[in-house]
Amino acid sequence: MSKTAQSVWENCLAFIKDNIQEQAFKTWFEPIKSVELTDNALYIQVPSKFFYEWLEEHYVKLLKVALTKELGKNAKLLYKIKMENTYGNKQPFTEQLPSAHRSPIKSQEVDAPFKNLNPELKNPFVIPGIRNLKIESQLNPNYSFDNFLEGDSNRLARSAGMAVANKPGGTSFNPLLIFGGVGLGKTHLAHAIGVEIKDKYPEKTVLYISAEVFTQQYIDSVKKNNRNDFIHFYQLIDVLIIDDVQFLSGKSGTQDVFFHIFNYLHQNGKQVILTSDKAPVDMQDIEQRLLSRFKWGLSAELHQPDYETRISILKNILYRDGVEMPDEIIEYVARNIKSNVRELEGAIISLIAQSSFNKKEVTLDLTKSIVEKFVKNVKREISIDYIQKVVSDYFQLDVDTLQSKTRKRHVVQARQLAMFFAKKFTKASLANIGSQIGDRDHATVLHACKTVDNLVSTDKQFKKFVEDIHKKLSL
Repeated sequence: MSKTAQSVWENCLAFIKDNIQEQAFKTWFEPIKSVELTDNALYIQVPSKFFYEWLEEHYVKLLKVALTKELGKNAKLLYKIKMENTYGNKQPFTEQLPSAHRSPIKSQEVDAPFKNLNPELKNPFVIPGIRNLKIESQLNPNYSFDNFLEGDSNRLARSAGMAVANKPGGTSFNPLLIFGGVGLGKTHLAHAIGVEIKDKYPEKTVLYISAEVFTQQYIDSVKKNNRNDFIHFYQLIDVLIIDDVQFLSGKSGTQDVFFHIFNYLHQNGKQVILTSDKAPVDMQDIEQRLLSRFKWGLSAELHQPDYETRISILKNILYRDGVEMPDEIIEYVARNIKSNVRELEGAIISLIAQSSFNKKEVTLDLTKSIVEKFVKNVKREISIDYIQKVVSDYFQLDVDTLQSKTRKRHVVQARQLAMFFAKKFTKASLANIGSQIGDRDHATVLHACKTVDNLVSTDKQFKKFVEDIHKKLSL
């Protein structure tokens, strides 16, 4: 019996159903239709580009296994995207895309010197004292310059990033520090620079890493007594990208090792790219010698996108997903979500999902209800300064009194509560919290947190203080 698109897809579905939860199967696989089978290629129809991207991100491996079982190792999967309810267009919009549209960044190989202590027979084809290492770049190939739209809010940072990508280590932008608030595109731009460098200079070793992971790696190297190996590894990198460098605050050991790595890379013409949620001048508990090096190159700020840029971002997402929406809908979303790009994307994707899955026409009323819920559900970024203000207002103090050296009982308790909530609501280190709340050390903050925990379980009035302030901070 010859295979048909329908029979192949039904067999794939039977396999997939056994390997995922029932709800996920109903949501993501039941709406799919098989369209065509040619040679080893199966065409399937999905209702939107959003749907296609979700399958590619979450289920591509499962789809590949199922299809390989049916059509062999050369099996190919292609998507036909059919938007049945595009606004103002009675003819369905169809687009065809292959599975896994961008290949991952390839492993990078570098030769690292090492001391061989084993007196075993040497391979004559291996150069003595050289070991080949595979280094994964950790870059996300979907974060590119193509989908990082330029506007007044990001023009300097984007242009500097392009200059660095064209000539890594060869511009005056070394290091390049990209800073700005949450969701403005720092990580996206950092990845885009790395991806562009790998495209232009495949021989260069590029590594993206968050400051948090870098710190953990350093701690592990100290435990295992191989700190020098850790340093030597990072000295092999041609382009080092460190995300959220403010995370190094208060971590003197990690700052010291990064200082030596940074110096070596910079002196040898290697490129360093950093991202941070604040400018160097506002970074707390970072050593001056490091801060001065951060200022050697260029510090480029990402601002909140202006209205025109927000419109462009929304239109780009809609174009990418093959969806049409009237200008009044796009303008309403752009006017009401101003804070950052991530929230903007989340709102428009929610609209596309409502339109695609529930077969609803996108109206202004639907848009208002979704945007209202989305904006209300977005968690505000809570800073240590904001916590101090809320606690001070609650106890009818001013912030200067809260931070002062006074030992009056009610002020001490307010200060301890500010430290407790700073630890609870922010990612700041104890040392960072202490330095911002009256220039105290980390031991004082630790003591404050323990004191608050003890009083909550023994003092009803104090427990009410904690509950009231928690509500205010959670609004």
